[in-house]
Amino acid sequence: MKITEALMAEHLVFHNMFDYIEQKVPEAKSLGEVKFMAGLVESMLKAHSDHEDELFIGPLEHCFEQIGQRDVFIQEHQEMDATLQRVQDAIRLPQARELLLVAVAHSRKHFDKEERIVFPLAERVLNSKTLTSLGQSWMHRRNTAAQH
Repeated sequence: MKITEALMAEHLVFHNMFDYIEQKVPEAKSLGEVKFMAGLVESMLKAHSDHEDELFIGPLEHCFEQIGQRDVFIQEHQEMDATLQRVQDAIRLPQARELLLVAVAHSRKHFDKEERIVFPLAERVLNSKTLTSLGQSWMHRRNTAAQH
């Protein structure tokens, strides 16, 4: 499996989770419920972005610099993380709901950009053997993480 296919499959899982959150957050009865959902998103995004950054973004970094997107991608990751942290710091349910929905919207926008720009760029710039090798590294890291 190519790294682009693996990351796209993860994106599909995230999109389903985002759909669920957008449906359930307005109905949430407690601050703890919203914070739990935000913590789940934060944990999953961290694992995803760590693997993505280490295995995928690194080999393409020179391309991002050439198209002026390197700092934008870093800033978007920081914004998503900061908004999810603000959910954890929230003391009122309406504020937490709003922040979580904002974080989901930011995440969707970022994922869309990766799917439209980054994945096709990788398919053009990296050869199939490299994409498959990176996919195997991704699988190894995921399997290792699942065992701990």
